[in-house]
Amino acid sequence: MKEQQYADFIWWKHGVIYHIYPRSFKDSNNDGIGDLPGIIEKLPYLVDLGVDAIWLSPIYPSPFKDSGYDISDYTAISQDYGDLSDFRLLLNLAHEAEIKVIMDLVMNHTSDQHPWFVESSSSIDNPKRDWYIWKKTKDTNQPNNWKSAFGKSAWEFHEPTQAYYLHSFFKEQPDLNWRKKDMRIQFFKEIEFWLNLGVDGFRLDVINLLGKDRKLRNNPSIFRFLFMEKSWFNRNRPRSYKIVKKLRKLIDKYPNRVLIGEIYNPPPGDSQLVASYLGNGKDSLHMAFDFSLFFKRWEAKKFYKSIEKLQNEIPSKAWPCYVLSNHDLSRGINRFGKNKFEKARVAAMLLLTLRGTPFVYYGEELGMTNISLKRDAIVDPLGKRFWPLYKGRDKSRSPMQWNASIHGGFSYQTPWLPVNENYAFVNVEDQLNIPTSMLNTYKAIIKLRKKSKSLQKGKWKPLIKGDDQIIAYFRTNKDEKLLVVLNFSAKSKEFKLPKGNYFTIYSLLKDFENSKPLNKNFILPPFSGFILKKKTENQ
Repeated sequence: MKEQQYADFIWWKHGVIYHIYPRSFKDSNNDGIGDLPGIIEKLPYLVDLGVDAIWLSPIYPSPFKDSGYDISDYTAISQDYGDLSDFRLLLNLAHEAEIKVIMDLVMNHTSDQHPWFVESSSSIDNPKRDWYIWKKTKDTNQPNNWKSAFGKSAWEFHEPTQAYYLHSFFKEQPDLNWRKKDMRIQFFKEIEFWLNLGVDGFRLDVINLLGKDRKLRNNPSIFRFLFMEKSWFNRNRPRSYKIVKKLRKLIDKYPNRVLIGEIYNPPPGDSQLVASYLGNGKDSLHMAFDFSLFFKRWEAKKFYKSIEKLQNEIPSKAWPCYVLSNHDLSRGINRFGKNKFEKARVAAMLLLTLRGTPFVYYGEELGMTNISLKRDAIVDPLGKRFWPLYKGRDKSRSPMQWNASIHGGFSYQTPWLPVNENYAFVNVEDQLNIPTSMLNTYKAIIKLRKKSKSLQKGKWKPLIKGDDQIIAYFRTNKDEKLLVVLNFSAKSKEFKLPKGNYFTIYSLLKDFENSKPLNKNFILPPFSGFILKKKTENQ
């Protein structure tokens, strides 16, 4: 790395990963849809931001019944985004810029238009019939009481073969049968296609759903279903863990690659469940998302407890990661309530200074907010189905806001989703010129992180655990000792420094003199954050 001199730097552990929703990042050919050449065009921006890797939401061919998570070909690129030559170019240029590339991988299900399912559904004696989960019943009753993620039955009757097939999501997304060895062998070959191409890892969609109960037993009552995941028969089964370990053995054949799991679980998340998919820290997933912060009110104590629980739950040799926003849920800033932009800067400092890998969702570094859509503008099938109770996932997928020109500089044509109306003042071009902007906050802390072993890999030791709306913790590595102090409150707070002499190396405040030594007691202004360094004898 240009700024990274440490030989023990591990990109997926010590760097920053940036999540791109390709359809919304940058449109290069003015068809209203973001694409791979658009990402290539913006690589200098990503270099300037300082990220170490990009994770791309699915870019495979798809009928787009579920935003590309219904894949019809695992070894090609959707024509909406370009082709394999575009992807190879992106991969090569990203690597030249010292940015890794992570792909999204959906292993639980395919599109019903995937050739495998076309064959599987063609007849009951087709060789690929058992590549999916089929069940005949003696009457018209469904095989069991399993529900899809969207509330309806997880079984769809297939008239031509007079049998039901399982779909954990939309009926256009039939579940694969991971008990079938020849299917597993073929799927792993398609994973190797990308590894051989040079892809640096995979984010694994709903990886904990792969194993299903062999007997297809009914799930328990709704209460136990929601709160006792060990009693479920269609997720978190022993087979899911076995498949993850087989996948780890495969990817370990390729140096310096990573597996990141989405552990699908109802709110409020479950760090213990997340930790279980990390195995002993060496034999399963490298990292897995814990979404508990998504469901916490803006309160320091609640944030701290979620962080502490994950740090304590994961195996000693495993590594945590943190995320505040993604493509399925509300943008974090919209959950913060009043003073959301001030709070978002505090959250940014928290995200980028914890022990663990930070994931930044595109536009989060600008303070991009959810969009509000009328029913006829909704693209997400969930939003169409459950309007007005639930308006879908489009709200957090709006086009990236590059500048104050038409459509936020995303495209010259009408985008597939509207650009947020605040693009005139929430955009990259304008924020670059404002020292305390959200963008410059992210850039400054990422730059500091690149220079500090303590922030990358140091130990984490809490000092104040959310009391009086303050979170404070040490990050230490050898002789470097940093102290991060965050005020979650709209009020000024008095903070007493621990023993030793400290000076500020970064502050969220505009006019704070960073090199000025600090008094033992000093005032934390509202929604402020400080990174302090303890003086040593050599300083």
